[in-house]
Amino acid sequence: MAKAIALFSGSLASIVATKLILQQPTVTEVRILHLRSPLFREYEAIPSPNSDTGFSHRTVKDIAREFCDAPFRSQNVKKDFRELAQIVHQPSPNGRNGSLLKHACLNCRQLLLKKALRCMKRIGADFIVTGEVVGERGLGVAEIEKLTELAGAKGLVLRPLSAKLLPETMAEQKGWVDRSTLKGFRASDKEKIRALARELGVEIADFPAQRRCKLTVPYFGPRLEDLLKEEKLTVNALELLEFPLYYKRPPDVTIVLGRDDEEKRRLQNFFLPEDLRLYLPGQRGPMALVRANWKHKSPSEIAQIIQMAARIAASHLSEKPFGAVQAHWRFESSPETFRISVKPFQSPHELEEHQLKLV
Repeated sequence: MAKAIALFSGSLASIVATKLILQQPTVTEVRILHLRSPLFREYEAIPSPNSDTGFSHRTVKDIAREFCDAPFRSQNVKKDFRELAQIVHQPSPNGRNGSLLKHACLNCRQLLLKKALRCMKRIGADFIVTGEVVGERGLGVAEIEKLTELAGAKGLVLRPLSAKLLPETMAEQKGWVDRSTLKGFRASDKEKIRALARELGVEIADFPAQRRCKLTVPYFGPRLEDLLKEEKLTVNALELLEFPLYYKRPPDVTIVLGRDDEEKRRLQNFFLPEDLRLYLPGQRGPMALVRANWKHKSPSEIAQIIQMAARIAASHLSEKPFGAVQAHWRFESSPETFRISVKPFQSPHELEEHQLKLV
């Protein structure tokens, strides 16, 4: 008889992997562990054919309760996000930028396994279950075995969906889990995983890594690398990296734009008291969050930064204006609003002349 802890992301693979272990008669208890991080997205709106709007709002906990019926624990790794960010963006072993995401996934999974291992020991569980599949994010058998060993969990991590492609784990060797009931899926076998899910009574849209992990956004990694050069690495600063229009001017000016209503609502959540807010009234134009070390700026430098931000916002109007555009701005800590009239930038080259770059 054995007890397991299942790493649970809310993905279809993690649901199916957990259910396969719940069916093992010699596994007396499975506890679900969901790890939250500033680099991960949470399940919020899940497509549902039974919903009038086409979406039902459920959390990872809701999904676990609906399909797995096992004790659920959610743990925030916010305290570890600096470590996570650092290991995610270490240079890859072969020095090629193209392997960054693969290297990041290996290091990130290693950290999550370490957290799961500590939890396993604390609650007296015998092994760890994950929904990892061979070939996912480019990680083959060798890489998966390596990350498990580096996490100090060799032989303790069972991956039910790809177990037959991997060496036997302690759970199989000791007869806690019947290896014949496990699978040998690869990342390319997504339809087989969906079919198995249906057999197990799981009818839900997948929550793939492309939606869960911010590092899968093409521009997020380079922006994170740039942010790590700064002294202040905060969750707030990490959240801003996701916005498509993210401008930097050395040494310390950041200009983030929200274009449509959804982006503006999201951006609204990240203004700090010392930030500057800029918007174009009367037009469906962008809103800008401007962040800088204002205390070390002269009045003329502050005026120049505000003018640049206004010109950037004007440059991203859906309809190019003729002539000057009015922009309103204010510091969040002040109720007083000011106006400025500017002309939009005409080309990327003109932006570069002002040392501005869209990263």
